[in-house]
Amino acid sequence: MHIAVVGGGVVGVTTARELIRRGHQVTLLERHDLAGSETSKGNAAQRSYGVVYPWADPAMVFKAVPWLFQQDGPLKLAVPPSLDAIRFMFATLRYAWSPGLFGLNKRAMLRLGVHSRERFLALEQEHKLQFDGEHKGLLHLASTPEAMAECREMHELLNELGIASRLLGPEQVREAEPGMTGNGPLCGGLSYDTDGTGDCHLFSRELAQACEDLGASFLYGVDVERLVFDDERVQALEYRTSAGERTTLEADAFVICAGCWSPQLVSPLGLKLPIYPVKGYSLTVPLSDPDKAPASTIHDDNLKVVSTRLGNRLRATGFVELADFNRDIPEARLATIKKSVRSRYPGCADLDAAETWTGFRPMTPDGPAIIGRGPRQNLFLNTGHGTFGWTLSAGSASVIAQVIDGEEPAVPLEAFRPGRFQE
Repeated sequence: MHIAVVGGGVVGVTTARELIRRGHQVTLLERHDLAGSETSKGNAAQRSYGVVYPWADPAMVFKAVPWLFQQDGPLKLAVPPSLDAIRFMFATLRYAWSPGLFGLNKRAMLRLGVHSRERFLALEQEHKLQFDGEHKGLLHLASTPEAMAECREMHELLNELGIASRLLGPEQVREAEPGMTGNGPLCGGLSYDTDGTGDCHLFSRELAQACEDLGASFLYGVDVERLVFDDERVQALEYRTSAGERTTLEADAFVICAGCWSPQLVSPLGLKLPIYPVKGYSLTVPLSDPDKAPASTIHDDNLKVVSTRLGNRLRATGFVELADFNRDIPEARLATIKKSVRSRYPGCADLDAAETWTGFRPMTPDGPAIIGRGPRQNLFLNTGHGTFGWTLSAGSASVIAQVIDGEEPAVPLEAFRPGRFQE
């Protein structure tokens, strides 16, 4: 089949690769000039297969309000909030308070994470991709006794699902991360031993080139404006080039991997996708002293900042902000991220010289991504991965390719159903 993939972030590119593997002809359309140039460009660089969890977390509901009023609080809300932000927050509350839903969704996401790790390892073995990729694990710090108790609870769940992890005391944390010489509070941590890291933007570019070498067509600088459809099928899509020319592309099947821009494409077909652009911030800087830097990925639970080693660079990321598509980067956000890094890894880099970034994670109000067949028999969706697009991309690409070919997916997809928001 000829399959059109809309969106050239990491989810779209990995989807294209899986479809090529299965013998399909692929055309991918991306509005930027390079793959991985939107949400995939400056993310936390962690492939946290064991740390995936739903956005609608009932335990976070009562913590969220105080965070809004703390200068370094990890949750921010534009004032006044937009109607879209308000709707998204109320939908989140509804799902968070739905009995048992969080646990079911968390297990579903963890199973997809395990599958994603398997697919990443296969991709890295098949292609010699240069993206500062490693699988040296992830360390989630516990700054308080209460946080350590949560780590123990999580450790039990991971054991139940067969995901490798270890509880560490403060001395063991510092043995695992000898560069952590700062005075930030520390009661211990949970080590996710098989998790990975990597520059998602570089990975997307390298894999896109590999797809083109295998015969795929990648159309860059084009804006997909609408789908052409009848009651049964999608016949084509219409896109506009950077020169303003409008063109129609016909295909046998269509996969929407357009992140925050997915809802506008499928809403004319009657499918509601309540994806909200949850804003995040990052800084990336060369290391001035590698011995004082993280060995892999560190979750600082104190300030909710993630610091990741990318070869000779450091990537530090923080915040979830509901501000629609505002691309401003307030200095206060960067100051909090720098504060976290300095409290754990003082002297590792000149943080004031860092490259800064902001982007929009395509978040669903319940948390799981949207993976499966759409409202037409040849329309498929692989979108809405929130903060876990990099982590889950290889796994979700694998299962959507299986769905397209009429196979039983490797991971149950009930929690990821595209039509669940119509109910």
